[in-house]
Amino acid sequence: MTSEPTIQALIEEKLSNQLDLQHLQVINESANHNVPPGSESHFKVVMVAASFDGQRLLQRHRTVNKILSEELASAIHALAIHTYTADEWLARHGDTPLSPPCLGGDKGQ
Repeated sequence: MTSEPTIQALIEEKLSNQLDLQHLQVINESANHNVPPGSESHFKVVMVAASFDGQRLLQRHRTVNKILSEELASAIHALAIHTYTADEWLARHGDTPLSPPCLGGDKGQ
């Protein structure tokens, strides 16, 4: 009996297969949100790729959104995308930005 891969594993596989990544972090942030335990609905991805050289941030994000379009249309509720060139990553000293706190859906109103 083969189990289905996790959403996190699918994200890692798709991004790794379609981008020449020097660094990849896929962080499941679902536990920080108002979702059932064990959920895989909120993620942060941090990527460093040579292909991002010369690309504007919007173009980088569109690339990631296209690669993960199937998951974004179904399983993923929120995706924080952090894309860097090697030089940008080194300038940040490899630091990953924190995600904003969750307002819990309608709690922010």
